[in-house]
Amino acid sequence: MLSKSLQKTALDYRFQIASYVILTFYGYFTIGLSLAVLPIFIHETLGFNTIIAGAVIGSQYIMTFFMRAYAGTIVDKKGPKPAIIASMICFMVTGILLWAAFSTSATPLLSISLLAISRLLTGCGEGMVGASPVNWAILRVGDQHTGTAISYNGISNYSSMAIGAPLGVILSQHLGNWSIAAFTIVVGFIGLISTINKKALYSLSNEVRNSFFSVFKVVSPFGIGLALAGIGFGTISTFITLYYNYKGWENAAICITCFSTMFVLGRFVLTGSINKIGGVKIALYSMLIESAGLLLIAFAPSPLLTIIGASITGLGFSMVFPALGVEAVKRASSANKGAALGAYGLFIDISLGVSGPLIGLVAKQFGMDFIFPFSLFLVVLGVIVCLLLIRSKVKSQ
Repeated sequence: MLSKSLQKTALDYRFQIASYVILTFYGYFTIGLSLAVLPIFIHETLGFNTIIAGAVIGSQYIMTFFMRAYAGTIVDKKGPKPAIIASMICFMVTGILLWAAFSTSATPLLSISLLAISRLLTGCGEGMVGASPVNWAILRVGDQHTGTAISYNGISNYSSMAIGAPLGVILSQHLGNWSIAAFTIVVGFIGLISTINKKALYSLSNEVRNSFFSVFKVVSPFGIGLALAGIGFGTISTFITLYYNYKGWENAAICITCFSTMFVLGRFVLTGSINKIGGVKIALYSMLIESAGLLLIAFAPSPLLTIIGASITGLGFSMVFPALGVEAVKRASSANKGAALGAYGLFIDISLGVSGPLIGLVAKQFGMDFIFPFSLFLVVLGVIVCLLLIRSKVKSQ
């Protein structure tokens, strides 16, 4: 009887967490809609090279980087609700700018300028929504469920892109690019209404709030590992469509879908392993799996093996964020949890922001065949970071 009661309580907590991280789903769904369409639109329709395409796509993550700190401060002082409201408004305005950019494709410079502004606004929205729903969930269910909240937030994040990316391609092919913009506006509005209708929660801690920079330094060892692991995802999300075109293959969006599907599956199945095995060890094993996936993509002679490689990469990357995130947040006081999650999340933004122009430069200088071997090399550096963290922990004990 007690066992059933505990199971019911655990299930209740999961549903409560899900009711908050659905807001992450709305936000990242709008991002996913254009994920597989924009690189082709910029490169083939507007005629810009891969470096420009990567820079425009990556500019979103640079803006997200700057907004994370602001969002973390808002969350710790005023609660997550105001940050998420602002994010949904950003996504709605992004939809309007996307429509304008698609409508002015005959004037490439104007179109790409509008796209660049839309990506910056998308970055603002992502920075505000990235860690806010998970903070809201933790305020609701307690710190002891931090790992589950981070994992479920990631499930919402990547499942939304697994659905959004192929849907965006379908909309583009059958209705036109304007429909992507329309969906972006509608989903942003749904997210806005859902956020407004939720009860605001705040941190009641009387502990001193540290500066964001000091919190950033505390979480940085774990963030560096996350950033290196994120290069694999950044390469797939930004360049897989161009890579498929280079190879003469079709249906590149399937790679993003399979990556995201295995990512979500990994989060569902492996979430409990963090508390049992330890965050850094789980991150180490995860990066080794991610490396195997990237190795397969790098030398895959067919689309099928590339899809399998993307799936393995998604499974490997799935637990890196929550595994290192739990360890990072442990090192922050209750009054600085929002800042800690925001600071930690900055590292994935840095990773994704840098990966666009960096991998674009590799493609331009050495060719498309080198982008995944290069990504693999950086993820292996992440493995080394995890080994150093484990060694440091052993020494401190």
